[in-house]
Amino acid sequence: MTTESRQPPGGGVGIEVRDLQVAYGGTRVLHGVSLDFSPGSFTALLGSSGCGKTTLLRALSGFVPVESGSILLGGQDIARLPPEKRGMAMVFQSYALWPHMTVHQNIGYGLRLRGANRAEIDAKVQSVLSILGLSGYQDRKVTALSGGQRQRVALGRALAVDPPVLLLDEPLSNLDAKIRLAMRHELKSLHRRLGLTAIHVTHDQEEAMTMADEIVILDAGRVLQKGSPEEVYRAPNSPFVASFLGADNVISGEARTEGHATAIRLPGGGETRIASARRVEGDCLIHFRANAVHFDAGSARPGLRLAGRITQSSYPGGVYRYEVETPAGRFLVDDDRRANPGETIDLLIPAEEMYVFPAGAPSA
Repeated sequence: MTTESRQPPGGGVGIEVRDLQVAYGGTRVLHGVSLDFSPGSFTALLGSSGCGKTTLLRALSGFVPVESGSILLGGQDIARLPPEKRGMAMVFQSYALWPHMTVHQNIGYGLRLRGANRAEIDAKVQSVLSILGLSGYQDRKVTALSGGQRQRVALGRALAVDPPVLLLDEPLSNLDAKIRLAMRHELKSLHRRLGLTAIHVTHDQEEAMTMADEIVILDAGRVLQKGSPEEVYRAPNSPFVASFLGADNVISGEARTEGHATAIRLPGGGETRIASARRVEGDCLIHFRANAVHFDAGSARPGLRLAGRITQSSYPGGVYRYEVETPAGRFLVDDDRRANPGETIDLLIPAEEMYVFPAGAPSA
């Protein structure tokens, strides 16, 4: 297929990825990835370094060749088309702006390559500058701009060509913390306004959770889980996903299925029942977050109760963080009360905050 993939401006388009395989020099990086991206959705590809998220984004854009599989954009397979004919625009981590050009010239660059005339380019650039809050900056060199302003120019260059799909390769990672927080909300607001389909690569969990409608978690070139931010956070489907999303306290126990519930027992004492759609029998691993554990003051709330001794304390901000030694092992606890190393405390791990997996369960 050699025809350019053309979509009407001002709206997103659906993408279907089927059994996508990508290799670098004989080393397989993506292992049969299959995903659907709904028209107008904002999806975050989340994972640690080397998980394949950037490779997937570059395969979608055409900057990385596909070994096998298909990429359907609005029903058309674009997997073998060059980048400029895929109907997508990409914002790079480094922004990739032309330093010798003005803001106007950078934003209008893609339009000029497409043969737009001067009047069309001027009108579109002014419209994009207004959307991005950069009106009056058109004649400045990009080297005279702040990091946040350069990020807006890179985004403006992508938006100027009216792409139905916007690909974002960690575009906020080079910004300082305050600007990064502001740009998260600006990007999300812009996405809702324009209605295009956005796919955003990040290793930052908070960034993914606050910006995206859907989260895709990858590891070692495979999709481990896809769902809304709340779904993947509240119902991780594997030990890897649970740990990656903050439930990295782990204790061992025994599990048995009782109807629609799972009974949990710790070797050192302590029992509870949890609602679980996952059938677990025998030795198990229980994952939970530090901020889910409570200093127990005689609560009747269901969960595991453990006696513990504080071995370390710190104050990362907002709450105190404690390392606690218990009969079930050592783990971290966040609480707003101040305590000192050496103190003994009673702990409650609420039943609804525990994620139970068979011991030795695979990560996917």
